[in-house]
Amino acid sequence: MEKIFLKGLEMHVKGLPEAGEKAHDFTLVCQDLSEVNLDSFKGKRLVLNIFPSLDTDVCATSVRRFNSDASEFPNTHVLCVSMDLPFAASRFCTVNGIKNVSTGSGFRSRFGDDYGVRIEDGPMKGLFARALVVIDENGMILGTSLCEQVANEPDYEFMKKLLC
Repeated sequence: MEKIFLKGLEMHVKGLPEAGEKAHDFTLVCQDLSEVNLDSFKGKRLVLNIFPSLDTDVCATSVRRFNSDASEFPNTHVLCVSMDLPFAASRFCTVNGIKNVSTGSGFRSRFGDDYGVRIEDGPMKGLFARALVVIDENGMILGTSLCEQVANEPDYEFMKKLLC
């Protein structure tokens, strides 16, 4: 178990997979209630921007930032993953003009367990921790980054180094 914190409160997650491992397959629910999985991105690099909820300022900021930066990385797709319902994600993306990234809800899948980001205890139990997982065109994990402080933005520079 790895420790993460929210305003001094300690919480725990299982921990992210390691660089060099084959990425776990997943099924997430899109805004239109269709499903997306790892094979949906075959032949592209994939950034999983994982976070607790679009209803927090930091999470919303990260989605806006990835939306504006997405075009910098050729053959790369950014999938923003949370436990938010698809309807909430759709509303957020419409209001904020989000068109360069997609969202995936883990509300009916084992994504959080398979990727080790489900918060196991504390006030955010059941939501996802803030993390990045970068996957190459062949489904191999290039690198991962778990934010120790849930209230911090993800490490954008870590992701950029892996993709450049």
